[in-house]
Amino acid sequence: MLNIPQLLATELEIKPNQVQNALELLAEGATIPFIARYRKERTNEMNEVQLRDLVDRYTYLTELEERKKVILNALAEQGKLSDEIKVKITSCLQKIELEDLYLPYKPKRHTRATIAREKGLEPLAAFIKSLNEKNSVAASLETEAAKYVSQEKGVKTEEEALKGASGILAEEVAEKAELRAYLRDFILQTGVFISHIKDEHPEGTTKFEMYRNYQIKVKNIAPHNMLALCRGEAEKILKFEINFDQDFVLSYLECQEIKTKVRTIRDFYQPMLKDAFNRLMKTSLIGEVISEKKTYSDIESIKTFEANLRELLLSAPAGMKPTLAIDPGFRTGCKVAVLEQTGKFLEYQAVFPHQAAEQRKKAARTIKKLIEKYQIELIAIGNGTASRETGEFVAEVLATCERKPIQVMVSESGASIYSASKVALEEFPELDVTVRGAISIGRRLQDPLAELVKIAPRSIGIGQYQHDVDQKLLKKKLDETVETCVNYVGVDLNTASKELLTFVSGITPTVANNIIAYRNQNGAFKNRRQLLKVVKLGPKAFEQAAGFLRIRDGENPLDNTAVHPETYSIIQSIATDLGVPLNQVTQIAEKLKKTNLKKYVTDTIGEPTLRDILKELEKPGRDPRAEFKYANFKDGIKEIRDLRVGMKLEGIITNVANFGAFVDIGVHQDGLVHISQLADRFVDDPQKIVKVGQVVKVQVLEVNEKLNRIGLSIKAVKQ
Repeated sequence: MLNIPQLLATELEIKPNQVQNALELLAEGATIPFIARYRKERTNEMNEVQLRDLVDRYTYLTELEERKKVILNALAEQGKLSDEIKVKITSCLQKIELEDLYLPYKPKRHTRATIAREKGLEPLAAFIKSLNEKNSVAASLETEAAKYVSQEKGVKTEEEALKGASGILAEEVAEKAELRAYLRDFILQTGVFISHIKDEHPEGTTKFEMYRNYQIKVKNIAPHNMLALCRGEAEKILKFEINFDQDFVLSYLECQEIKTKVRTIRDFYQPMLKDAFNRLMKTSLIGEVISEKKTYSDIESIKTFEANLRELLLSAPAGMKPTLAIDPGFRTGCKVAVLEQTGKFLEYQAVFPHQAAEQRKKAARTIKKLIEKYQIELIAIGNGTASRETGEFVAEVLATCERKPIQVMVSESGASIYSASKVALEEFPELDVTVRGAISIGRRLQDPLAELVKIAPRSIGIGQYQHDVDQKLLKKKLDETVETCVNYVGVDLNTASKELLTFVSGITPTVANNIIAYRNQNGAFKNRRQLLKVVKLGPKAFEQAAGFLRIRDGENPLDNTAVHPETYSIIQSIATDLGVPLNQVTQIAEKLKKTNLKKYVTDTIGEPTLRDILKELEKPGRDPRAEFKYANFKDGIKEIRDLRVGMKLEGIITNVANFGAFVDIGVHQDGLVHISQLADRFVDDPQKIVKVGQVVKVQVLEVNEKLNRIGLSIKAVKQ
């Protein structure tokens, strides 16, 4: 069997001891964020990306090894486990290669070949095969076949006997691993995807118009195109197939399988090989190629989704400030929620600024009163229906106020999902769903990460064909992304929700509930050691979680940093040596820069960890996210009909796909900046140019009200 650690070291280009130590830590229950941050000495500073790649490949290889054991046992039971096949199986590195090797030995249903074997025709097939391999001059095949004619066995004629032998040989050819591998790669490299819209869908009536008469090489198809073809076929709007040179395939099979020059044997083999390919190989090989391209497209699209989610979750927070959150609406009015700086809900009002003049005046008085009463610093307005009109109304109100809160348009994506969720019901059982939606809008302005973790990532609207990709893999990768982001930023132990705590390293949903219960019963945590008093939070969970949990204004200033409690004693020694009290941690960092770090290295704490400590003490409790910025939408541009080609506008990137980026310019319909319009140079990956949440200037290139499409350019506007 494979030496998996050694193979991983070779494939990932890292040292064997890094692999071994990382696998040992994972086996002990350590999480990837914990290992990446606090066990750098053990892994020689492997980062999270490397660790996740290691885990993914390790999982694949261990599953492969388990499958090998099953197959080897099956072959042994059949009495067909030769040394040759055993070597091939134990050394293979790909699941598809393994299944190719096992294919000839798999138990089969009633096939043409199994029926022929039941009729006793296998010796005839072996005889013909031997004539081919020996390049012998054959007697008449019909003469040999006559020996197998048997009314009792159901072989009525020589022709039937030869047809049965052909079926046996065709199955043997179709199950040869080396032939399948070659032809699969041939189709992959030279095949062409061809698609057509079905006749019942006239031109210009579907969202798949570009695939009406579409052709592209299989090896060159972009992930989004592959997923679009699959979706179009699933929706029964289009059909697609793979075309390739079948004459070459048959020629190749003849070259590989026909050894003799004897005409009678060649004449037998040629139609047999054609049957082997057309009946037994073609459909499965094409299916495997499509599956391979679909899997690749899934992985690439999920990577895009991960990148977008990471940028969204790590969006700069506006800050924990008193906030007025507005879920806008015309007929049903605007739902207004007041949040204090911790995100706590304080008050709710419904106002109707888009109806009668008297109602507008009343709404203005209400908004002004709330701003003054709660010393509001932020106003969050959802970007749905009536958002621009509500923004203009709020601007009118602010013109009459002494206080001037920052007014920001906030994406509502997923807010309605949260409002009706079990999470929202538990948080605000007494509130209407519309009020919960307004609260969510306000909180995601204060701290996007803390609020968005309550919503399934697939509901946030930043993916690419997210309903068409492997859902199990999608969930796994998005959960990993959330985990990475939460632990990168750190969590305030005394304000974090249950949902946010659940993503902290080492904390299960049960423990998260217990932390909330302990906090509600005993008040705010004063130090990290109190965590050990939480039910079911033992020493191992404490080790994994403590460094990612923050306590502001606690008993120990180090509890508000990413410094792990296991290194507190070293920091205390350093502080003593430097003559600096712990409550002046920034001075420790300044003096430590001039000190030889090697002096404080121990058996478990090395220079990498000491460098991290130094970096953290320079700005204790800092938020690693970027500075907050927001887009200013152009006045008077509220709907797609207000747009004109050539207009220059400001917007915010809402989604990045393989083919470009979508931008919210304040008209309730995101515009598309095609990949060709992102920069004045060739762009192979839009993520290298733009990120979700980025504020950009764009120029309008195209407006299609009928199809609700907007074409934009970034490169046309000097950024």
